[in-house]
Amino acid sequence: MNASRLTGLVAATHTPFGSDSSLNLAVVERQAAHLLKNGVKRAFIAGSTGECHSLSVDERRALATRWSEVTRGTSLQFVVHVGSNCLADACALARHAEKAGAVAISALAPSYFKPPTIEALVDCCAQVAGAAPATPFYFYDIPSMTGVSLPMADFLECASTRVPTLAGLKFTNSDLMSYQLCLRAAGGRFDVPYGTDEWLLSALVLGARGAVGSTYNFAAPVYLRLQEAFTRGDLEAARAEQFCSVQLVRILARRGFMGSAKSVMGMLGVEVGPPRLPNVALSRAAELELEAELDGAGFFGWIGA
Repeated sequence: MNASRLTGLVAATHTPFGSDSSLNLAVVERQAAHLLKNGVKRAFIAGSTGECHSLSVDERRALATRWSEVTRGTSLQFVVHVGSNCLADACALARHAEKAGAVAISALAPSYFKPPTIEALVDCCAQVAGAAPATPFYFYDIPSMTGVSLPMADFLECASTRVPTLAGLKFTNSDLMSYQLCLRAAGGRFDVPYGTDEWLLSALVLGARGAVGSTYNFAAPVYLRLQEAFTRGDLEAARAEQFCSVQLVRILARRGFMGSAKSVMGMLGVEVGPPRLPNVALSRAAELELEAELDGAGFFGWIGA
């Protein structure tokens, strides 16, 4: 099993669609090139940003296969989110991701019928991880989306003896007390990349070594400068970069985050298309307003566009 940690920035990538909402896998090559150009060495595919629950199992397999083809021979690695409300589908996706060469797999909790206890959640994860026995497994904790809010430090302690491939968890939660407990669970053995972009500096202060986020697709220079400033002890500069992130997220959220984020990719020459329903695309007028607001805030200067 490849036990490398998810350090640095990991971009939670968009799934590219055409105007008719069909998969547009030709764009993946441009997405990968854009990430490498901006200093991002890992992609997290088919997660929340990738609209996983709006994709069929066959589409998710095709997406993973395409990322495998595009990254082969490059320094870019990819992590595949395989979670599903149907555990059989999640296991099938995990097996496929391992064959495709994913550096790790990750899974959300089932969220329609929710696991009521830590033990039930561990049982779910054991099944999914067991389908890819040579690949590190990360549980994906995002209670704001799944409605599953269980103590993650307890999960790590319990799962440490039940899920042999457990590498850690993707922690997308503003509860920094819980985050500290996770970093120290089971003697600190687990990798806990942080998943809330606008709180990254706080997580770094507490010991984060990696981060998975959607705005790393188009604003990686901001976060790389933030990390560099933090590493050299320049907290004033790090705070300034974090505030750029806060402004960016607030601007995107005003018009609907998913549609806005995919529009920004198009502004940068990587046309990932509109989101699928129930996410809503921006109108052309809204896109122009978004571009003007981003420009007024200084966004294009922040990223060197």
